[in-house]
Amino acid sequence: MGSLNPLDGTAARIYALCCYGAEDEIISLQIIGSGFGRTGTMSLKTALEQLGFPCYHMLECFPQGPAHWKMWEQALQGNPDWEAIFDGFTATVDFPANTSFAELAEAYPDAKVIHTVRDPEKWFTSTQNTIFGKEWIKFLPSSEAGPFMSATINNYFDDRMHDHDHLIKRFHEHTERVKATIAPERLLVFEVAQGWEPLCEFLGVPVPDGEFPNINETPAVQGLLRAVMDQGFQAVLGYEG
Repeated sequence: MGSLNPLDGTAARIYALCCYGAEDEIISLQIIGSGFGRTGTMSLKTALEQLGFPCYHMLECFPQGPAHWKMWEQALQGNPDWEAIFDGFTATVDFPANTSFAELAEAYPDAKVIHTVRDPEKWFTSTQNTIFGKEWIKFLPSSEAGPFMSATINNYFDDRMHDHDHLIKRFHEHTERVKATIAPERLLVFEVAQGWEPLCEFLGVPVPDGEFPNINETPAVQGLLRAVMDQGFQAVLGYEG
């Protein structure tokens, strides 16, 4: 999993402290990613961390274990503790937070929203090869992560994780919902192929040296899911409890 994140989270946090001042000034979310997983969210996460925004992603969520997952279930039941969920982070992308983008945008009115998109057909194919793969989706309900995954992801797709037409329709509906919910000046609809310039202009930060991260983590995601199915969440992720 470490290979997926070129910039260590601690290093990113130190950088953010240098850029933005005292720690108590950067704890609240400043960036909310509303795009679905498999739309370049890992590349965006890595880019944001290079810019100094420690970024929450499913890769941070899963290893925290059932107590953390339970907070997401409670949030979807109308009792969120966002500060506890995002403790130490100033940005979030990917599942599980993206399906709660509207609630987060209301809770953090000064945060900017980045909506990642890609070709819907390529997105669908990518999901079926990874996070919505048939074996993984069949495995989840009987696992300790089942209720959390249903609340934050599967329910959002009406539990029709392999229905091509339904998922493509939901993909478009989600984008339209984001555009209808978030004020234009607060929203960036972004394809990671666009690179640094639109992202940095939107965030008001300098364009860094080097190319924009282009991370194809499909093999790593497939390996992680396979390991969890074979060994269980706790054995693979190492959380306590």
